[in-house]
Amino acid sequence: MKLLFTWFLISTLTLTLSLLASATVPPNEVWGLTSFRESVYEDPYLVLSNWNTLDTDPCDWFGVFCTMSGDHVLKLNISGASLKGFLSQELGQITYLEELILHGNNLLGTIPKELGVLRSLKVLDLGKNQLSGPIPPEIGNLTLLVNINLQSNGLTGRLPPELGNLRYLQELRLDRNRLQGSVPAGSSSIFDSNMHEMYASKANLTGFCRSPKLKVADFSYNFLVGSIPRCLEYLPRSSFQGNCLQSKDLKQRPSIQCAGASPAKSQPVTNPNHLPAEYESKHHGTSKPVWLLTLEIVSGAMVGSLFLIAGLTACLKCNKKGSIIIPWKKSASQKDHTTVYIDPEMLKDVTRYSRQELEVACEDFSNIIGSSPDSVVYKGNIKGGPEIAVISVSIKEQHWTGYLELYFQREVADLARLSHENTGKLLGYCRESTPFTRMLVFEYASNGTLYDHLHCYEEGCQFSWTRRMKIVIGIARGLKYLHTEIEPPFTISELNSSAVYLTEEFSPKLVDFESWKTILERSEKNSGSVGSQGAVCVLPNSLEARHLDTKGNIYAFGVLLLEIISGRPPYCKDKGYLVDWAKEYLEMPEVMSYVVDPELKHFRYDDLNVICEVITLCINPDTTARPSMREICSMLESRIDTSISVELKSSSLAWAELALLA
Repeated sequence: MKLLFTWFLISTLTLTLSLLASATVPPNEVWGLTSFRESVYEDPYLVLSNWNTLDTDPCDWFGVFCTMSGDHVLKLNISGASLKGFLSQELGQITYLEELILHGNNLLGTIPKELGVLRSLKVLDLGKNQLSGPIPPEIGNLTLLVNINLQSNGLTGRLPPELGNLRYLQELRLDRNRLQGSVPAGSSSIFDSNMHEMYASKANLTGFCRSPKLKVADFSYNFLVGSIPRCLEYLPRSSFQGNCLQSKDLKQRPSIQCAGASPAKSQPVTNPNHLPAEYESKHHGTSKPVWLLTLEIVSGAMVGSLFLIAGLTACLKCNKKGSIIIPWKKSASQKDHTTVYIDPEMLKDVTRYSRQELEVACEDFSNIIGSSPDSVVYKGNIKGGPEIAVISVSIKEQHWTGYLELYFQREVADLARLSHENTGKLLGYCRESTPFTRMLVFEYASNGTLYDHLHCYEEGCQFSWTRRMKIVIGIARGLKYLHTEIEPPFTISELNSSAVYLTEEFSPKLVDFESWKTILERSEKNSGSVGSQGAVCVLPNSLEARHLDTKGNIYAFGVLLLEIISGRPPYCKDKGYLVDWAKEYLEMPEVMSYVVDPELKHFRYDDLNVICEVITLCINPDTTARPSMREICSMLESRIDTSISVELKSSSLAWAELALLA
């Protein structure tokens, strides 16, 4: 009998362990991760490339760390990856998450209040992103939090006093945001800052005075007002500098910057019992037997898998339709619960045009000068103003999400800050609901695109060598400005001859009309397909390879130089890639002249030598070996003579150009 009982115990234990070993991550946690993946629309370093959303086991995905048994996700850590996208509210589904670290990316939008249900969370690090809106008071529900880092974002609003509920909080970094109001920390009695931890348990304390373990806190470079709370005087003085505080011994903002800052209004402290009892009993109860818990896990996983398969089947059926599918677009039921913060101050200094104004200016939108699957470009003339180029986004209203609206707003703000003689000038934007309209308005460059001129085969439309060199140096100066003279730097989404517009004096202007492809690209199955530019030759989409970084722009600049001096497009169906064709000539002086446009009868060999040297540096496969635009610009400006007198000595085409300008 004893032997039989022992055998039964061993069998039961073996069965239990095998069931636990086969347990997988619950569907809700997988859904939380896949929703985050779908909300990321730019992944320049491809860190999410192994996130297979059809895989129900995410424990091998980059940045995802699970329990030893692989049944729960404990940590999501993806730092410094330059991810651009949004924090999906479904992150709150990763129930047992202990660390959420997304430091040093380019995440937009708000911090979802749904993070407030992650009761196991100990580390929340969203620092150095582009997050906006207020800090959700629901963060105060996360009573196990030890470390919060929200520094270097664009967070606004007042500090929620609920953060004082975090009894284990040791480190809080909120510096370099746009937070207002006073620091929520107070006491009805005289407080000795040296006895912070001892007195933090007193009932008459509020806000951060109730955080007994707080050792590091940085509130600097916000718009906080009032005085430094006595219970926080143990912190370094630098933790409060760069605000609007009443402190004479600290460097604060100038009074003109603090004019809009106002003291915080009194806010009631919320109930510290943050979640209902049903939630507590469901997730933290320990009275159930192991075998019953195991059975529930296995059953739940099977049911979740069936739902997942059904959902994927429905999605595959929907994909057969011809309409554009935005990967992160929510269903109708979910969409109602998605909140995207639109900052009303962001576009206050940018001119907003009405659709009617632009319709009149562009002759009822009949004057089309360019188009792509994503946009249409019109030419127009504002009454009493300059000629304009209007780019209209070709997206149906039903596909326009809150995320896209925020992206549109940020794109307008980003373009509006550009001011250089060799970059296109954004004059304003149009945003209307009836009919649905999203447009960008640029100053028009009257001579069309560089592509039009380089690939014009009519008599008399060819450029002289000197004019080409002037255009090269102008483009280089524009890129140097975008890469090195503004902060943060700006890159052209698709740098090619179609992105360079020419003024009446043939001065080049870089215009980023293709920026919308960065957000719509993931919805296209074939990212390499582009519209035809002619019967034979097409321009390839090099966006996927360059990832929109400055080094990618430099590579594209090298290709553009080749196009300018050779007169050939970057890719021809019958001749292949321009770079591949030119490589055998670039570094051999005796055949270097073969890359020059045969229509050009005169060119300066010294200039060609410099151009070929720059091209070789730009197209170097090793991105770290490519020079900066500052170095490239210096090489071109110092070694190429663009004075008209140089070419007049030998070129009849230059004489003709001079006569046309006169």
